[in-house]
Amino acid sequence: MRQNTKASYGSVARSLHWLTALIILSNIALGLWAERIPLEQMALKVQVFSFHKTLGLAALVVALARIGWALTQTRPAPVHPERRLETLLAEAVHWTLYGSMVLVPVTGWIEHAATDGFAPILWPLGQGLPLVPKSPALAMVMAQVHHVFAFLLIGSVVLHVAGAIKHAVIDRDGVLGRMTRGVPAGRGIAARHALPALVAVAVFGAGAAYALATAPRDAAPVATLEQAASEWQVTDGELGFAVRQMGSTVTGSFADWTAAITFDPDSGTGAVTVTINMDSVTIGTVTDQAKGAEFFDVAAHPTAVFEGTIRPEGAGYVAEGPLRLRDQQMPVTLPFDLTITDGVAVMQGQAVMDRRDWQVGAGYADESTVGFEVDLTVALTATR
Repeated sequence: MRQNTKASYGSVARSLHWLTALIILSNIALGLWAERIPLEQMALKVQVFSFHKTLGLAALVVALARIGWALTQTRPAPVHPERRLETLLAEAVHWTLYGSMVLVPVTGWIEHAATDGFAPILWPLGQGLPLVPKSPALAMVMAQVHHVFAFLLIGSVVLHVAGAIKHAVIDRDGVLGRMTRGVPAGRGIAARHALPALVAVAVFGAGAAYALATAPRDAAPVATLEQAASEWQVTDGELGFAVRQMGSTVTGSFADWTAAITFDPDSGTGAVTVTINMDSVTIGTVTDQAKGAEFFDVAAHPTAVFEGTIRPEGAGYVAEGPLRLRDQQMPVTLPFDLTITDGVAVMQGQAVMDRRDWQVGAGYADESTVGFEVDLTVALTATR
């Protein structure tokens, strides 16, 4: 029988219940495993997190289907309505379970949408969400909320399973049978009240408050570079880069850098020395990994320096010279456009580099994890 009765669950409800259980238990295992994979195995860590996120969205779809079906059905009554405290606790756990089945994947999805790249969802529908901005701060908060709600889900599952075992082993009252085989159990006497739902709301409220109170705060500001003496003073600028990770483009930037520029507008020649504070890098949720020994190794190599000569080429200009990064020095050619109006110079340039030339991410020899090419973008405004 497909439909529920006051004393039993129909085949549709039972199927959705066990499918939900299979997905949730599998995804809990994936999430706990992914958290414990060391950064030295980043490729595996990214892949497991991608599977975890994708299965999480599947869990959300199944949960919504299950809730939608439940709203159209008679809900089987408690087998022991006279046990008021036990019934209240069981109902509160059920409400917490239903809430967790929606809130855990939704908060995880918002966290993913608020940042770039790390461990993409394995589906063809894009990675973002409407109304969710790209914001590392939002991503960190939602990551903490997702983490706390995930443990509420785990706790609810444990209590739910413990209750089922009690009914099967101690009470032997047929409660487990009506979810496994659809066998009627109980007298079908309804005991509906709002208190269990309010208990679940209070649990989620407390969890959200705890998550917000313990969410990571903005990191302490890094030491800034002293402005170098320069013929042209940079008044505004951006230094960014992009790389492919697991097939998705991830963008990053450096917040602290200086440029000492000499340039003769008449001849179109000059020189530039750019010093980059590597500790000022941000690249979504993988900023800490980018600063680590495998990539920029900020602790050992706190700055990078580009020393280039400027000359005209075609309709624009190029700056070319060595870039010293991680104690590796390789030549870089940066084509750029330049306009000077009333003593104000506006410059935009792009270059493509290979991270392997500076032994960045040397352990990632497979482009399917982290791409070899890095697209560098520079934009600045300077006055003399």
